[in-house]
Amino acid sequence: MRYEILGPLRVIDGKNANTIKAQKVEFLLVALVIRSDQVVSTDQLIREIWGEEPPRSATASLYVYISQIRKLLRRTGTGVSPVFTRPPGYMLTLGHDALDLDDFTRLLKEGRDHLRSRRYEAAVRAFGDALALCLGPLLADIARGPILQGFRTWLYEAQLECKEGLMEAHLALGRHRELVSDLYLLSTEHPMREAFHRQLMLALHRSGCRGDALLVYRRVRQTLRDELGVEPGPALKDIQRVILTDDGSVGTGSAR
Repeated sequence: MRYEILGPLRVIDGKNANTIKAQKVEFLLVALVIRSDQVVSTDQLIREIWGEEPPRSATASLYVYISQIRKLLRRTGTGVSPVFTRPPGYMLTLGHDALDLDDFTRLLKEGRDHLRSRRYEAAVRAFGDALALCLGPLLADIARGPILQGFRTWLYEAQLECKEGLMEAHLALGRHRELVSDLYLLSTEHPMREAFHRQLMLALHRSGCRGDALLVYRRVRQTLRDELGVEPGPALKDIQRVILTDDGSVGTGSAR
């Protein structure tokens, strides 16, 4: 069996891909999967499903939802479900089942290691494969509880790290020209993420667009001043200085 939570929830058993139409049951299952092999208390699960103001019937309803999940996940031929009652709540055991989140975190770590060791082609593959697992809007985007909201925040940052690492590896491989449009988009979507602006400046400078690179710096500096009241960080200042002096040190090679 394989659980996929990096997008719309799916439970894949052989050739069958099961989805859950009831949103509260989805919240419950995703929370249990995120905390797999850990006991999640009844109070925590109720908060994940109903937020801070659960109905009086919450405990009884939770019991019904747990029963529905057990039925969905019951293993063919054994009748055993991976969801167990463990005071003060419930626990989902992964065992030999697969989880896309585990694949994502493994690939993210591999990407970091490859980038640190200057194995740039391998870093591109690892970061690209990690991002390919993220298949769309998360159920956590509309969740009320801290487990799902915390997961959403973590995954958002992890995806941005993947994108930054992917761009960094491509730049190190000399692919600056084809990165310009992607980096314009990323820096626009994430205007406070200085790494994307630095990478865009580097790609433009290497592509012979020195003026455009300096214009990017001017814009991000103004944005940071207006929105946060701060100046650009050392990495942005360093790349601006190098471009202004035009000493050729960033003409080729790694961005770092």
